[in-house]
This record gives sequence, C-alpha cells and structure tokens, in this order.
Amino acid sequence: MPRDKLKLMGMIFHAYHGCGQAEREHGQRFEVDVEMVFDSTVPAESDRIKETIDVRKVYDLVRDIVLNKSFNLIEAVCQRIADCVLESFDVEEVTVRVRKPFAPLGGLANGTEIEIIRQRS
Repeated sequence: MPRDKLKLMGMIFHAYHGCGQAEREHGQRFEVDVEMVFDSTVPAESDRIKETIDVRKVYDLVRDIVLNKSFNLIEAVCQRIADCVLESFDVEEVTVRVRKPFAPLGGLANGTEIEIIRQRS
C-alpha cells in the first residue's frame, strides 16, 4: 500500500497556551506542521478534490484547536491536533509538530518544539 504524504507546513497563530501567567495573558507565536500519510492513488488519478484530503479543512481544524482551546503544554496541543486529524480524515498516520519560537527559557534559543507521530488503531 502506498505511503504518500500530504503536508501543511508553517501554520502560524498567536495563541495563549503555557504554564506561565504572562504566556496566558499576552500570548505568543505558535507554529504548527501537520504531515498525513495516506494513499493518494485515487485522487491523483481522478484529479478531484472530493477524493482527497481537503487541506483547507485540516487548516480550519488546527486553527480552531490552537485558537479556541486552552493548554498548559505544547505536548497537549500537539496530541489534540493529532487525535482530531485521525478522527476527521482518512489517514493512516499523522505527524504533528508544534513550535514555540519565543518560549520563555531564560536565555537565547530558537524556541521549543514537540513532534508526535500517531497511527490509526
């Protein structure tokens, strides 16, 4: 079976997740990537959007979670996105990355990132 990948990369949101009061009060930048493994044979042959994963719907799902839910940890944000993608779309596997490029670490760094890989059971 093919293991084709469809990716949404670098979705950017200003949201209010974190353990610290300042993070929840002022918010910060969050970046999200979603990589979905599925068989794209049928949509590639039909060239019809109804046969594939509509990336606009994936984006809307991610945006809703990041902007309208509240989490302390980026691990929880990441897990919720993965669960919802697996529930909502016909994919075998999903990889989700959530980054906080300006995480309050007490020093200079390029931020933090969690990557999780989940498969349909």
